[in-house]
Amino acid sequence: MIERLLTTDDITQMTARIGEEWAIAHAERLIHLIEEIGLNIPYDSRVIELAAYMHDWGAFPTYTQKDVEHAIRSRQVVEADILPSLELDPAQKDILLEAIELHDYRDVRPTKSNEALLLREADMLEFLGIIGMARDFIRGPRNVETCYKRILSRRNDIQGRFTLPRAQEIAQVRFERMDQCLQWLNAESFGIL
Repeated sequence: MIERLLTTDDITQMTARIGEEWAIAHAERLIHLIEEIGLNIPYDSRVIELAAYMHDWGAFPTYTQKDVEHAIRSRQVVEADILPSLELDPAQKDILLEAIELHDYRDVRPTKSNEALLLREADMLEFLGIIGMARDFIRGPRNVETCYKRILSRRNDIQGRFTLPRAQEIAQVRFERMDQCLQWLNAESFGIL
């Protein structure tokens, strides 16, 4: 248990320390996307920032648990170890935990807060376009066909899930970019050009 109040900078540093290399850049991209898709939506920027940095903690080797989905595990860790040390009111704490738990695109439960909706839709956008494809190839394995199939599967799972108008616009651009790149990848896989 932490014995002092934690700042957002503390959480960022903890994410950098316990996370993998991708964690900080991913959180920063999410915050930027949320600013873009949430332009006319009221939300608590501090809660969003905290959620962006902590939503994947359950996927980090320090916290992962076998047979526990990473979003659920992230909520468990934050609720038990971090929440008591954050200067948030009870409503903010509930929203933070909801946003973390419901961020994964595979979770189809409806969100209650704007923050949870914004984090989920930003996180879904992160799986699309060039950045989404790059993330999948970096994840491995070193097999183009396996990565290609995973990209297509995730793309299909996400398509049609966006509810926010600006997220839909960004998603459309990213879907088009993916389609073009996947066509090129497919062509090159068969020795064309």
